[in-house]
Amino acid sequence: QVKLAESGGGLVQPGDSLRLSCALSGFPLNYQAIGWLRQAPGKELEGVSCGLWSDDSTYYADSVKGRFTLSRKRGDNTVYLHLDNLKPEDSAVYYCAASYRIVYETNCLGREAYDYWGRGTQVAVSS
Repeated sequence: QVKLAESGGGLVQPGDSLRLSCALSGFPLNYQAIGWLRQAPGKELEGVSCGLWSDDSTYYADSVKGRFTLSRKRGDNTVYLHLDNLKPEDSAVYYCAASYRIVYETNCLGREAYDYWGRGTQVAVSS
């Protein structure tokens, strides 16, 4: 059974950092793309970062560019999202998602690109 499990969320102060993890199980390792998306209360789901493993490229929403970094270890079934210089507007439930379909730069931040989802981890940024 395909499973994704996020962890690493928490309550932090503005300017702090977090590292979110997404552990994948039940997969072969040749998934095409991983995305991190978030949803704040009363707001739409927003794609914040994605990784395309065909060429190891990563992409970021403008709102997080320069502050968030997506990474993974070769051969490791875990993908990470490093969140630096957190702001109150980063508060949301963060989901990781995976796709075995071909995903492109133009759609990798969109929810439609992904078939498998985790349950999310809460990030709260407040002073």
